[in-house]
Amino acid sequence: MSAARAQAAKPLKVGLIIPATGPFSSTGRMLEAGARLYTQTAGDTVAGRKIELVVRDDTGVADVTKRIAQAMVVNEGVEVLAGFGLTPLALAVAPIATEAKTAQIVMMAATSIVTDRSPYIVRPCFTNAQTTAPLADWSVKNGIKKVVTLVSDYAPGIDTETTYINTFKAQGGEVLASIRAPLPTRDFAPFLQRAADAKPDALFVFVPSGIGAILMKQFAERGLDKSGIRLIGEGSVTEDDTLTQMGDAALGMITSHHYSAAHDSPENKAFVSAFRKANNNARPNLIAVHAYDGLHMLYEALKKTNGIAAGDGLVAAMKGLQWVSPRGPVKIDPETRETIQNVYIRKVEKVGGELYNVEFATIPDAIDPTKVKK
Repeated sequence: MSAARAQAAKPLKVGLIIPATGPFSSTGRMLEAGARLYTQTAGDTVAGRKIELVVRDDTGVADVTKRIAQAMVVNEGVEVLAGFGLTPLALAVAPIATEAKTAQIVMMAATSIVTDRSPYIVRPCFTNAQTTAPLADWSVKNGIKKVVTLVSDYAPGIDTETTYINTFKAQGGEVLASIRAPLPTRDFAPFLQRAADAKPDALFVFVPSGIGAILMKQFAERGLDKSGIRLIGEGSVTEDDTLTQMGDAALGMITSHHYSAAHDSPENKAFVSAFRKANNNARPNLIAVHAYDGLHMLYEALKKTNGIAAGDGLVAAMKGLQWVSPRGPVKIDPETRETIQNVYIRKVEKVGGELYNVEFATIPDAIDPTKVKK
């Protein structure tokens, strides 16, 4: 038996590295829940190989992520690396994936540069630039002429800010102020006051998933929800798992993103129902969908490679894959290893007494504008 076929006969260990504890634990919980739901739904065997999820907690610290990944590849027989709840965590592992020629499935980190750091990275989630540019287009077409931007000061926030500003200005919009709040910030009051003083038509915001409820509460406490300033943002601000905590101050907020638990499709209704059943009636968010789709992508690639998980062949098998996800149709761009997908413009509304991001416009086949070939 050849070495490759012998390897293909063994169980396949997938290292799922997540921030299960610490400030980004909600991200870790959704990553694990989405991944486990896929193996429960699709079965734990594909192409003759039993899939074993090896879950490790990196606490959201890049040095820890790197140590875990190194140990997985060198000592634990892990053949595929997955997870990565933040950009610095994904970037820390990129050199390891490259050196070991191991596929790295990035399920959440959304800064545009991530896939550029290793040819073994495939990202079945999104980039902030991909989801933000459509909202800037929508803003101009819907009477917003002057904005203030407020983002968390880290790579995804800067990506989001840059994309919104460049797209908005290119169409004649005016940016009155660009405010960056330190990433650990939980008191947004001084930044919101600066925004209010500038009297824009709209305030564009971006904060990490899980922080949106804090920002929204303070937006209302300072009376900005009644000031006539429209609140718009990249969809992480009104994530499904935190939206219910925001109260009526969130009603009417416009965001752009690629997934809502309210997405009207049979695939999503089945996904939401199964997720709730498996997770104490919790509502899934985009992170759970990314993990679910990441495992689907891995399964489909393994079918093409007959269960052989060697990095070069596995990544090649992932390129060009397309399927209908709970979020809609998706495709892995064979050139960039990024996801091509619909982006939706949504409005926060009450549905059955609960707040949801209700989609009202679709931008099909959206891509990251920073990766368009000149």
